[in-house]
Amino acid sequence: MEQLFIKWLIEYGYIILFVWSILEGETGLVMAGVLSHTGDLDLTTSIIVAGLGGFTGDQIYFYIGRYNKKYINKTLKNHRRKFALANLLLNRYGWMIVFMQRYLYGLRTILPMAMGTTRYSGKTFAIVNLIAAMIWAFATIMLAYIFGDEILKILHLARTYWYIALPLGVIIAGSVWYYFHKVTKKTKYKGNR
Repeated sequence: MEQLFIKWLIEYGYIILFVWSILEGETGLVMAGVLSHTGDLDLTTSIIVAGLGGFTGDQIYFYIGRYNKKYINKTLKNHRRKFALANLLLNRYGWMIVFMQRYLYGLRTILPMAMGTTRYSGKTFAIVNLIAAMIWAFATIMLAYIFGDEILKILHLARTYWYIALPLGVIIAGSVWYYFHKVTKKTKYKGNR
C-alpha cells in the first residue's frame, strides 16, 4: 500500500500538490520539497504549482466571504472568536496580513473569508495574495528541498519508532491547538471590555 501511495505521489504529484495547497498547505509543500530533493518532482514546477494552489484557495475563501456574508455568519458561529481576531489583525496590519495569514495556524481560511466580508478591495487582495502565495511556496519548498536528507531521516525514524512518534505528534498538535484557542479567547475577552 505504501509503495502504491508513493507511486501516486510521483505520478500525480503536481495535481495532488495543487489541490493540497488549496486545502491545507505546509505538509504538501514539505512533501513537494522532499520529492524535488530526491529528483521525483521538478523544483521550479513544484514552487509554481504550490503557489498557484495557495493563491486559488485564498481567492475562493475571499469570495466565499464576499458573496455569502449571511451564510458565513450563520454557519460559522463556532468560529466567531477567530473572525474577531481576523478583523482585529486586518485593522492592525492591513495588507501585510495577507502575507502573515499563511503562517497563522487556525486562521488560514478564516482570514481571507473575514477580509471578503469587509470592503477590502478584491483586486488588491488578488495581487498581494499572488505575491504572498509565491513567496510562501518558494520559502517552504526550498527549505524542505535543502533539508531533504534530514527530513527523510526523521520520517524513517518516525516510521521505525511509530509508538513514540504518534503520541509525540498528538501532544505537539494538541499544544498548538490549545495555544491558539487561548489566544482567540483572550482576543474575544479584550473586545468585550
